[in-house]
Amino acid sequence: MLATLVIGLREGLEAALIVGMIAAFLRRNGVSLKPMWLGVGAAVALSAVVGIILEVVSAALPQQQQEAMETVIGAVAVVIVTFMIVWMSKNSRSMKSTLEAHADSALKGGSVVALAGMAFLAVLREGVETAVFMVAAFQSSLSPLAAGTGAVLGLAIATAIGFLLFRGAIKLNLAKFFKATGVFLVFVAAGLVMKSLRTAHEAGWVNVGQDTTISLGWLAPNGSARAAILTGVFGIPGDPRVVEVLGWALYLVPMLAFILWPRTWRPAVAAVPRLQFVSAGALGIAAAVLIIAAPLAIPAAPLGESSTPAITSTPGAGVSLRVTTGGNTALAASSGSGTTASAKTLIVTGANGAESSYPLSAHGTESHAGRTASVYSATATPENRQEPASLTVAALTELNGGRMPVGISPSSNPGPFTAAWTHKGQVTVWLVNDSIIDAVNSQSATLTLSGGGLASARTIAVSGEDGWHVPEEHVSAAVTELNSFESASAENVLWSRYLPAAFIVAALTLVAAGRRNRRQLLVTAPSP
Repeated sequence: MLATLVIGLREGLEAALIVGMIAAFLRRNGVSLKPMWLGVGAAVALSAVVGIILEVVSAALPQQQQEAMETVIGAVAVVIVTFMIVWMSKNSRSMKSTLEAHADSALKGGSVVALAGMAFLAVLREGVETAVFMVAAFQSSLSPLAAGTGAVLGLAIATAIGFLLFRGAIKLNLAKFFKATGVFLVFVAAGLVMKSLRTAHEAGWVNVGQDTTISLGWLAPNGSARAAILTGVFGIPGDPRVVEVLGWALYLVPMLAFILWPRTWRPAVAAVPRLQFVSAGALGIAAAVLIIAAPLAIPAAPLGESSTPAITSTPGAGVSLRVTTGGNTALAASSGSGTTASAKTLIVTGANGAESSYPLSAHGTESHAGRTASVYSATATPENRQEPASLTVAALTELNGGRMPVGISPSSNPGPFTAAWTHKGQVTVWLVNDSIIDAVNSQSATLTLSGGGLASARTIAVSGEDGWHVPEEHVSAAVTELNSFESASAENVLWSRYLPAAFIVAALTLVAAGRRNRRQLLVTAPSP
């Protein structure tokens, strides 16, 4: 409520001051105010329509698209409030004379439409700014009803103050008012930066810098008034992420410096270009340091295609696994279309150092151990296995887990039986970015018995004893290590690419501004 109240108060007062200045000028010149009110009314109505459309469209979208829409609205709102603060700081002193000059031009042209259009455009800018900023504030608010109440109260108070100023009933130090509300709105806008970065991640746009920094539950417990102020007013979540804190600080610090920096401390006009060039150089150096130093913080990959596996422990004593890549094969995508990828082979190293190779075939992806993994399999029938060609009743009972198979009786089928064996085996491997997170070797056999008193051949299934699987605790350790590696890699991208890119853009902007200011100084410099 407090955020929308201040937004409505500040933006409403700006619009009221504009309308009041135009009205006072027209009154001094004996001109009817009706054209001005027509323009003002049209601008207010259009601004309201813009806000309603943005809110309705955003609410009607699916969840992910809704998050994307909120991100765009929040980013636009941040740009608007930044422009508003900077513009008001630079043009507040000349705003009255500029408006009067435009009104005078409209009067000299004798056009009512021109006068109404001037009022329309002057108020429309403030109205659209208010609409976009309000929508963003509504989306960040914990209570839409409270946010709406604050907006209405802010606009009502602004209208009343504007009317009293126009009538000369009160005096208001506008410089201090806009400075104080500007500081507050900078904090609100910084919160919108955090909110926009959060919704951008939920929309799938920003996936770097997602490690949590600090839990603010101790400062603002859920449901408390402090939580409502921290989250609902200033937009700071209880679990800010790295990229959110970074965006918050990069916006808040320079904007507060711009507003609060004392005029007596500001450099002379002639020194501004030099200061801008020095600041640009410092940002460039900072970007270079980050580009060089940030990659040093990333850990080694947990598993390369040809390296010894570091994240999967042995499925059995002295047994290890690795996947090698070579050649090309067609992988079947989930949609049914084929894509070209490298053929993979599973290498199983036994306790005696002997290696077994299993060419893998792809079977798409599935969720496994909390990750979306690529599934591969291979036939793994035991080689050179010597099985008995004949089984006694006792051997058959032992093979079947201590009891005779159903349908075979020792009294009527005393044996021995002729045994024909058929072995089947399959190795299944789950990979995430070519890292093994799990593997299992499933073995089974079918036994066909004949003779020994059997009227006809009988086939029974026999459990395999040569299979293996990776222990569950090792799978969890593999996923944990892989998650840590990917998180560190994402953080590295933030610090070594995105942040230096932001510094470089800021440096180039300062260089361009410095060159422009230097040219202006040369043009205005007195001739010798």
